[in-house]
Amino acid sequence: MKIYLIGYMGSGKSTLGRSLAKALGISWIDLDTEIESRYKVSIPDFFSKYGETAFRDVEHKVLNDIALIPDIVVSTGGGVPCFHNNMELMNQTGITIYLEAKPSLILTRIGPYAWKRPLFQQMDGTDILEKITAHLKTREQFYHQAQLTIEATNPDVEELKDIILNKAGSITA
Repeated sequence: MKIYLIGYMGSGKSTLGRSLAKALGISWIDLDTEIESRYKVSIPDFFSKYGETAFRDVEHKVLNDIALIPDIVVSTGGGVPCFHNNMELMNQTGITIYLEAKPSLILTRIGPYAWKRPLFQQMDGTDILEKITAHLKTREQFYHQAQLTIEATNPDVEELKDIILNKAGSITA
C-alpha cells in the first residue's frame, strides 16, 4: 500500500506521515528530505542556485523513483501535485490524502520559520498571510484531486488508518 500525503506547507504532512507509517507498519519518506539527501543541497539553496523549474524537474524524477516502492507513506512538498502531472501519477500509484489547512493555521505553524521557505524569503510578516491565502487558492485545484481529504488541524492517526485500510480494500476488491 502506497499513501501520498499532499497539502500546503505547514499542513502537517511530515508529522502525520511518520505517525501514519508507524501505525500501518510500513516505511515513511519525506520527498524534500530525499531530494536534499540525493543532491546534497538544501531545498532553499537548490531554489536559489538552480531555480524553481530545475527543482520541479528533480522533484518529479525523485517522485517517479519513489512511486516504484511498495508499502510506503510519502510526505510530499506543497507544490508536488501542481507540476508535471504528479497528481495523476500519485493517484494512479497509491492513495492520495489532502491535508486541508486554513491559511491562519499554516501561518501559525510556519510563521517562525517562514524565512527558511523559498516562497517567503523576501517578505515581511504582514505580507505572509495574504501570500499564503492567494497561493493556496491557486494550488487547491490540484489538492482537491486527492482521493481523500482530511482536516489538518489535529488528525486522528488511528481513524485515518481505518479510513485508508477501508479505501485500500475497496480499490483491490
